[in-house]
Amino acid sequence: MASPKPLKVLVVDDELPFRKAICASLSASGFTVESAETGGDAVGAVLQHPFDLVLLDINMPGMGGVEACQQIRALAPRMGIIMLTVRDAEEDKVEALEAGADDYVTKPFRLRELIARSGAVLRRRQPKLGEDPSILQIGSLKLDLNKRLLWKAGGQILLSPKEFELLSFLMRNQGAPLTHVRILNDVWGPEYGLERAYLRVYVRRLREKIEDDPANPSYIQTESWIGYRFLDPSDPSHSASRNGDE
Repeated sequence: MASPKPLKVLVVDDELPFRKAICASLSASGFTVESAETGGDAVGAVLQHPFDLVLLDINMPGMGGVEACQQIRALAPRMGIIMLTVRDAEEDKVEALEAGADDYVTKPFRLRELIARSGAVLRRRQPKLGEDPSILQIGSLKLDLNKRLLWKAGGQILLSPKEFELLSFLMRNQGAPLTHVRILNDVWGPEYGLERAYLRVYVRRLREKIEDDPANPSYIQTESWIGYRFLDPSDPSHSASRNGDE
């Protein structure tokens, strides 16, 4: 049986030393890597060659990362895109996610974090064969989308209709950072896009029902100033992406 082809990654950053360091590290980790200096170069590269993942700096001269992200997403809807952002620039992160990015990693970051986030994005982007699309199972939670039922460790948990809709949306987007606006638009509708109080109330209710310790949630993680991220507490890559060393 032929071995699978290595995943192909495009690294886009206008700082040459940083770009070379990331390319070398990813190549050593088994990826096939190409690089681009600008957003325009990145769009051109995507037009010429297929990539599994694009690592895209958000602040570049000329075409910035957000505009490049929008164009790449239009050209390749299933391509993974991770934005590389400066620390604490929360408004940049929200803008990147709304432009179509799958995730973001803040600079400075550790290679293990980047690898973990990249793997999570690639898993979400790949179609899962042989699974029942009406059943979502993450950690000890099992959600039946057809029967609208939830179990935790085999015990049934009662949900209101809106709690069910919110939880199913979060679980279907496991691992992805979701902005407040995106969640509100998808679960409540576009007219509720600014009603963050609604979201806080329902997230608190869900945590009280599904978390072992609602004050220290392991499933529904808060992304400060951005929104939420639904995680599988049994997945070791999540601890690596937050606390791991290189």
